[in-house]
Amino acid sequence: MPWTYLLECADGKYYVGSARDLEARLQQHHTAQIGFTSTRRPLKLVWHAEFDNIAEAHAIERRIHGWSRRKKQALIAGDITLLRTLSQRRTSSSDSASGPS
Repeated sequence: MPWTYLLECADGKYYVGSARDLEARLQQHHTAQIGFTSTRRPLKLVWHAEFDNIAEAHAIERRIHGWSRRKKQALIAGDITLLRTLSQRRTSSSDSASGPS
């Protein structure tokens, strides 16, 4: 089954990916066969989810790529309330004036 996953790199950055075979893909990361993570080892799998098809896994991967670090951390922690709060669009002028968080 296809998966979307998040790795935490040694430098604290997050890597988001998707794969049909999660175990094989993680092995590629751990043996430095993947460019971005090859110089950021050791790696830690911090979140993963299984999907019905690879298209769905890729779509979730692309969505997560656009998220802030804080939102990714809420996903990893399983904090659905915070994730929903961070997902709401800012609508007031004071929110937009404060800039990105």
